[in-house]
Amino acid sequence: MTMDRYLPPRALWPERVYTLAEHRAYPARFNSTEVLLDRHVEAGHGDRTAVLFEDRRITYRALQEDVNRLGSALRGLGVEEDDRVLLRAPSIPPSLVANFAIIKIGAVSVPISPLFSRVEIAHVARATAAKAILVAASLLEEVERAREDLDGAIPVIVIGGDPAEIRAKGFISYGELLARGDARLAAVPRDRLAPSVLLFTSGTTGMPKGTVHLMDEALTVADGFGRLGWRLTPEDVLCSPAPLSTAAGYSAQAVIPFRLGAPISLLARFSPEGMLQQIERHRVSVVSVLPTGYRKILELPDAARRHDLGSVRLYTGGGESLTPATYEQWRLAFGREIYEGLGTTEMMFVFASSAVTGRVKVGAIGPAVPGYELRVVDEDGRDCKPGEVGSLIARGPTGTIYWNDLERQRAAVEAGWSRIGDLVTMDEDGYISFLSREDDIIKSSGYRIGPDEVEQALAGHSAVADVGVIGIPHAVHGEDTCAFIVLQPGSTDSPALRQEIIDSCRGTIAVYKLPRVLRVVERLPRAPGPAGPGTGKLLRRLLREMTAR
Repeated sequence: MTMDRYLPPRALWPERVYTLAEHRAYPARFNSTEVLLDRHVEAGHGDRTAVLFEDRRITYRALQEDVNRLGSALRGLGVEEDDRVLLRAPSIPPSLVANFAIIKIGAVSVPISPLFSRVEIAHVARATAAKAILVAASLLEEVERAREDLDGAIPVIVIGGDPAEIRAKGFISYGELLARGDARLAAVPRDRLAPSVLLFTSGTTGMPKGTVHLMDEALTVADGFGRLGWRLTPEDVLCSPAPLSTAAGYSAQAVIPFRLGAPISLLARFSPEGMLQQIERHRVSVVSVLPTGYRKILELPDAARRHDLGSVRLYTGGGESLTPATYEQWRLAFGREIYEGLGTTEMMFVFASSAVTGRVKVGAIGPAVPGYELRVVDEDGRDCKPGEVGSLIARGPTGTIYWNDLERQRAAVEAGWSRIGDLVTMDEDGYISFLSREDDIIKSSGYRIGPDEVEQALAGHSAVADVGVIGIPHAVHGEDTCAFIVLQPGSTDSPALRQEIIDSCRGTIAVYKLPRVLRVVERLPRAPGPAGPGTGKLLRRLLREMTAR
């Protein structure tokens, strides 16, 4: 089925700018699986390690054989060029096999979150007109339930589990399907601007929305940030526990290491102790973890002494605010800096990072990744001066393209630039500092207040375990700053403690930014994160709902 009906008109696409020589050199047609995987075997490097998983070492040749077998088997099931195939699995080798196989036969890979509900899975399957679903046995239940909401029988291929039980349910065993496939498979060349991957956001503000990623992004992301930010080489080992269904996880697991020849160390489920053990076991040299993951590791007693982390040369992170406190605690505990990055699902990966300069400015994220242009603009679209708050817009080899959503597309691109949706400042060196999502900014008495900055100030008090800040309506001020606080164990709520917490921010943030309302709660609404449910991004929408009750 043609994809034109699902894509916005080209006039609404962001301008794709290729300033790096590598980005301009790609052929007009190619297949990214052939470039990322097959070329290693063809160049005589088939015995090199491609994937490390638990105690297994998988070579490029072995991975290619499984990809070919699965790709030919999927074609036998009727999957054709441009068809969409859903993939719901943790970070395990079959996930990479499935992704590469789907793309190699010219279809579109659609990794979806292992945490999506039945309703969300059905929504994505309908939105993409999915031709098949691959799912890990441990994640099958919600797919079974979602299937009841879909018209027609979509083939379901189950990774792991008991083949007899899988067949009895009318599903297909991944292992048996793989055995039927042909170890030889020619890649289907596609236009460099043809969609090859769809990533769906977590749906924290409604149903998941699809973002389109084109064939050449599998190269531009690696030749940009992978080569010039992480400076990845075949001597490195990369580990990122982010799921394949996220832009960070997909880029770190299925793109950058294969383009640059570095083994990827897969971690099926993040835990602080498990992450450190993985670094030791696989001698990981580049680590990319959400800031929440770093904070969870910092909670481990005596972790730096108990684990040999000497193989690591670079720690990076993004997806949420690192905070100066986390940066400093990590530096003191482990003797290394964390290089923060900024990216979005829409832009595919990091487009600003201090890793590209090797110079951290505490509290700032970093400058533009080579290949990208960043601007901070006011409400009239004029460039802001250094230090002035404005909206971040970006242009480069990737850009925002939404799946089947013209209204959102029109709002996301202006004069060829992608609107990131963040309020930021930029200093004289081009370093971006995050203030707030545009939708989250607090407007009080004529001032614009970023909740992230207030949260960081409040988090510095020893009694605060977690904090979230929003604006609440006020008849005179427009909005008041309202802070929700989770207290540390052993701390007792009282009016005096609340005032002490507020007063502790004086000198750190301006007086007009101090919370006028402070509420103590048992927990904050957060999205699923690296340490499980409730450990990810703060869901301010739900905080606002709490104030309306």
